[in-house]
Amino acid sequence: MQGTPESEATPARGEKRSLKKGAGLLLSISATVTVIFLLTALWVNWTKPRLQPEPLSPELRTMVDRIPGTSDALIYVGLKDIRESRLWTEIIPDSLKKAPLFQPEGRLNEILKISKINPSLDIDTLLISFKRHGYKEQNFLGIASGSFSEKLPPSLLKSISSSTENIGNHPCYALDSTLWLCTLGPRQIALSNNKKMLEEFLIPTGSFLKRDSLSVALIDKAIYKSHLWFALPSAAWTSGALQSLTSTNQGIKSMGNLNRIQNLALSVKFKDGIEGQSEWGYSTNQAAYFASTFLWGAIKLSGLSGNKTTEQTKELLDRIKIQQNLKSVIIHTELPLEIFQAAKQKK
Repeated sequence: MQGTPESEATPARGEKRSLKKGAGLLLSISATVTVIFLLTALWVNWTKPRLQPEPLSPELRTMVDRIPGTSDALIYVGLKDIRESRLWTEIIPDSLKKAPLFQPEGRLNEILKISKINPSLDIDTLLISFKRHGYKEQNFLGIASGSFSEKLPPSLLKSISSSTENIGNHPCYALDSTLWLCTLGPRQIALSNNKKMLEEFLIPTGSFLKRDSLSVALIDKAIYKSHLWFALPSAAWTSGALQSLTSTNQGIKSMGNLNRIQNLALSVKFKDGIEGQSEWGYSTNQAAYFASTFLWGAIKLSGLSGNKTTEQTKELLDRIKIQQNLKSVIIHTELPLEIFQAAKQKK
C-alpha cells in the first residue's frame, strides 16, 4: 500500500530533527549568532574593574588648582623621582642622563645657555599647561622646581630682561615680548608666553579642579602620579599625540578608530622597570570596543611566528594588555627591570 504525501513528509515517530542540515542547521546558526551578539553587547556595556589611581601630592594639587581657565593639555614630569629609580641608575646610559630634556628655540634656549641650566639634571618637577588661543596661537604656563637659586639669581634675571614687575608679591621678568619668568621661591619658577595667563596663576580666582571637570577626570585616570603623566582633554592634542606615536605605522594611523578619539590620559612609573597605562576616550561604547578589538588583533598578529618581528619585540608585545571599558580603551603594560638588563647585556 502506497503512503500518502503527508505521511512521506512527516518524520517517523521518535526521529529527532537534525541540527546538521536543513532547517535544523539554520536554527543552530541563528541561536549561536544570537548568543554571540548578546554576549558582545553585555561585554561592551559592562563596567570593568579599574586600578586605583595614585593621588596627587598636596603640593602638586595646590599647583594644579591655581591653573587659570581650562586646559587643552596638562603634562607633568617628576624628574627627581625618575633619577632616583633603578631604571635610571642601572639601565640608562650616562650619555642620555646628561642629554637635555628638551631643546627649546629662541630666547628660552639662549637663557638656558647663559644660566648653564641642564633641564635633565637641574629640574626636579615640571608641570606645563597648554591653552589654545584663537585658531593657531598656543599659550603655555610652566612651573618648574629645582636647583635654580644659584643659576638664576636676581642680578642675572635683571640683566637679561627688558622690564620687571611685581605680580602677586612675586618678582616677574619680561625676557622678551613673548616670554615671562617669575620666581616663586628659591627653588621654583614660573614661565609663560602670555602675561595674562601668568597673572591669573599668581593671583588666582576660583579653582581649576572645580572649573575644568574634563581635565580633572583625566588626571584621575592617570594612574601613576609621581613620575610622568599626561592629561589631554583636547581632541586636537590627542590626535597629534597619537599621530606622533604611530608615525612609523601607517596601518595603525589610518585604522582602528584612532581618528575618532576624544581625549587621552597617560601615566608611567619608572622604578624597578616600567609600568604604564594609557586610557583613550571615545564618544560611544561601540567606538571604544571597535578600537580595542583592532588594537588587540594588531598586537596578536605582530606577535605571530613567521613574521619579521624580533623575539625581543614579541616579548614586549605579550606584556601589553588591552581592555575596553565603556567609552574607554585601556592599555596597560609592565616591563620588569630584567628585560632591560638582558637587552643591555646583548649589546
